[in-house]
Order: sequence, then structure tokens, then C-alpha cells
Amino acid sequence: MKWQQMLFQDWEGVVRTLLVGVLAYIALVIFLRVSGKRTLAKLNAFDLVVTVALGSTLSAILLQESIALAEGATALLLLIGMQYGVTFLSVRSKGFAKLVRSEPQLLVRNGEVLERVMRKERVTQDETLSAIRSSGGRSIEDVEAVILESDGSLSVILRG
Repeated sequence: MKWQQMLFQDWEGVVRTLLVGVLAYIALVIFLRVSGKRTLAKLNAFDLVVTVALGSTLSAILLQESIALAEGATALLLLIGMQYGVTFLSVRSKGFAKLVRSEPQLLVRNGEVLERVMRKERVTQDETLSAIRSSGGRSIEDVEAVILESDGSLSVILRG
């Protein structure tokens, strides 16, 4: 009997999930379209946190009967509004931008590994070499610069 409840409880829960799921999804898509492309851009840790929070909120709206659609839509709108506010302020204030976004870091300069910076940023030499190979280089000596970007990716500038 108990295993049957794990698989199916009643049709009311299924219908609620379908109805609220479709409406919450539509609300999320509308909010994201209105807020612009930057809301889910792959830029920094803050953007990742917002993206995960949106997914978690949508999941809670779908699966928790105690959360009404209006409350869930308000939570989604709040997260998107906060993200919009942060990006709005970041574009207009360098100080605020520094507070929420990390600066790119130079890891390799003219074939020389900046070990202190790599240690501080927790990047291994193997990760750096992998990025160099992906960019068409063979070794550290082939590189003019390797930069750890704000989004965590490694940019490689090969020597001419």
C-alpha cells in the first residue's frame, strides 16, 4: 500500500502540477523576456546564483501545494527584479560593479606562469595547459597571456 502512494496519490495533485506548472512557466518566460537578455547571462557568480534560485523557485511552485501560483510568481518576479537592479547599478557604478563582479585576473604573461595569482584564484597549471591546447597552443611558452575571466572561463592569447 505505501509503495503505491509513492507512485500515485490522487488526480488532484497531478492536475494541480500540470495547471500551475504551465502557468508558472508562462509567467517565468514573460518575466525573463521583459527583463532582458542579461538576466540569465553567463557573466559571474551572482548570475549563477540567480539562475539556480529561479530553478529552485519554479520547482517549489510546481511541487509544493502550500505555495499558491500568485506567491510563486511574486517570488520569481522578485528574483528577476533584484537581478535587473543589480545589473542596472553595475552598469552605472564602477564601485557597485566591483562589489558584485570579480575582476579578470592575468595568470600567464609572456610565457611566465604567475603562480601566486594562480594559487589565489585556485587554478591549476593543468587547467591552464588544457585551455592553451584548446586554443591551438602547445605549451606555456606559446602564450602571450592567459586570463581568468569574470565568468570563470580562461581566455588564451597566443604569441604571434
